[in-house]
Amino acid sequence: MRELTFQDNEIIVSKTDTDGRITYGNNLFLKMAGYSEKELLGAPHNIIRHPDMPKIVFKLLWETVRQGKEVYAYVINKSKNGDFYWVFANVTPSYDHNRNIIGYHSVRRKPSQKAVNIIKPLYKELLNAEKSGGLHTSEKMFNDLLSANGGRYDKFILSI
Repeated sequence: MRELTFQDNEIIVSKTDTDGRITYGNNLFLKMAGYSEKELLGAPHNIIRHPDMPKIVFKLLWETVRQGKEVYAYVINKSKNGDFYWVFANVTPSYDHNRNIIGYHSVRRKPSQKAVNIIKPLYKELLNAEKSGGLHTSEKMFNDLLSANGGRYDKFILSI
């Protein structure tokens, strides 16, 4: 398995329905994920979830966007062949003309190496807590970290 990268000026874009099934992916999304468009459309977005990604980050992400708010997150994704790549994701709800959430739109940029160096050990700790004590233990550790860093996830993420 090797780490894939993309250019600073490139953007990965995908869209999902409200159940997290992929409805759109740009060419860079397809390339990085290593799937064809046919394989990805209709598939759950977690098809690219890397096993080193703590579940608590996705719990927070889904809770936030379902409330109609945007969220930023550092994410490690897995390609079809097992390669991996880091992204700095901005996920926002998509609305219909009546302001009902009809899906989610994710725009991902290349993260700074500094941010990845900060996030990697944090995610490893959260994942270890999750493996030993479940999601509840990981969530407590995560909330303690946030409390020590101003109490807000978005503030913490945008500060690194």
